[in-house]
Amino acid sequence: MKNRSALDAVQAVDHLLKAGYTEIVDADLSGYFDSIPHAELMQCVARRISDKGVLHLLKLWLVAPVEEQDARGHTHRTTRNKDEGRGSPQGAPISPLLANLYMRRFVLGWKTLGHQQRFQARIVNYADDFVICCRGTAKPAMAAMRSMMARLKLTVNERKTKLCRLPEQTFDFLGYTFGRYYSGKTGRAYLCPQPSRKKIRQLCESLHEQTRRSTMQMDPKELVVRLNRRLRGWANYFSLGPVHKAYRVVDRYITARLRRWLCRKHGVRSTNTTMYSYQYVYRELGLVHLPKLAIASRGRTHDKTN
Repeated sequence: MKNRSALDAVQAVDHLLKAGYTEIVDADLSGYFDSIPHAELMQCVARRISDKGVLHLLKLWLVAPVEEQDARGHTHRTTRNKDEGRGSPQGAPISPLLANLYMRRFVLGWKTLGHQQRFQARIVNYADDFVICCRGTAKPAMAAMRSMMARLKLTVNERKTKLCRLPEQTFDFLGYTFGRYYSGKTGRAYLCPQPSRKKIRQLCESLHEQTRRSTMQMDPKELVVRLNRRLRGWANYFSLGPVHKAYRVVDRYITARLRRWLCRKHGVRSTNTTMYSYQYVYRELGLVHLPKLAIASRGRTHDKTN
């Protein structure tokens, strides 16, 4: 759907920050999928679907037993959703749609109750991840959010839910860290999103797994194809804001990791920069050079507009 991707949500928050909505309710729900009440969810569905057969099928889907395997390979069967009358089975194809439908009840209720105008507070959400961007009214907006979540029978994670005031503080949303950034060209400070440290670390951990000793039997070019697929996918999402620093960190890590992998495969005791030069890694093997991707996508970064 138009304007419904995660990047659209990130950009929406960025636009609100630039419009002066710099007090943020950084909210988190405890076990959202496991907490959705069936009766209230089916009311939402029934407003859109009149076919009783379809409604009955959806209800059966919600209460279907779930089987999971533990670390020892033992299968455990649970009927918790049916017993408690809440929860949408994660992994079921219909679950994301139902979860979005119930979260929409909160978003529409926020406007209907007048909170958006009263608190000058706008909700930006993607699935169950959401923030409330406010103009100096974050504290009452947070109280209103807690009240609504209680009525919706959802639980606010108090440990992770907090107020943030920019530019003094930062917050994370959908893998991006929003905060103050200083332009390398002008030195001027402005608010923008950047890839979060957590997501950079997770990518490096993923690349580490892909270059373990167990992959030594692979052809180097085949390995690079797999690495490039991961790198391009990550860069396609993390393409907003000043990404060059994050790209350089990842680029340094994967080139060092790949050269070490090549040395191990070919019995070279240490990283041989002559045999496995950067030119060999990038041109011969075809490894993606992330800093070049950052330059190519600069039209979508804030360096061009600030």
